[in-house]
Amino acid sequence: MNNNEQDRTLPIANVGRIMKQILPPRAKISREGKQVMQECVTEFLSFVTSEASDKCHKENRKTVNGDDIFWALGSLGFDNYAEAIGMYLHKFRQNEREKMNQHKCDSFNEESATKTKGQHENQTKTSPSDQSG
Repeated sequence: MNNNEQDRTLPIANVGRIMKQILPPRAKISREGKQVMQECVTEFLSFVTSEASDKCHKENRKTVNGDDIFWALGSLGFDNYAEAIGMYLHKFRQNEREKMNQHKCDSFNEESATKTKGQHENQTKTSPSDQSG
């Protein structure tokens, strides 16, 4: 495999780790088996990404997003994968919304605490003679 091919493939160690997750604990995978899977995965990813990219090009967009991958999988007949990606996208977006809401709450609470602290400090700095004026 030349450098150009290596640049567009998943690292063989990662492919092996993913494969081992499915197999029984004592099962072994030959180097050839990992290489064949690496080539298949690369081809599959290229195929789906190319379809999604074509859609983006037709829509005058430069960025391929999760919805484009979802659409490409369905368009290519990989309905089971599309369904799984659809569920993943839904959960991912839900999680992102929750993070944003949590971040907003944390920021609001920090602002409130800072304002309250500042008001308290101002109140303690002014003496009663300053207030009678």
